[in-house]
Amino acid sequence: MKDVELDPSEESTYECFNCGTVVRSVSSATCPDCGADMRNRQTPLE
Repeated sequence: MKDVELDPSEESTYECFNCGTVVRSVSSATCPDCGADMRNRQTPLE
């Protein structure tokens, strides 16, 4: 299985660790709803 190559200038989907909010953005460090950390959904959790 290959890792997805990320282009930092393209929008990605980010998911909040705390409340589950999903956002499409170029980058997102904190959730717009609750302020918790976000993760890029294309990045494996392992």
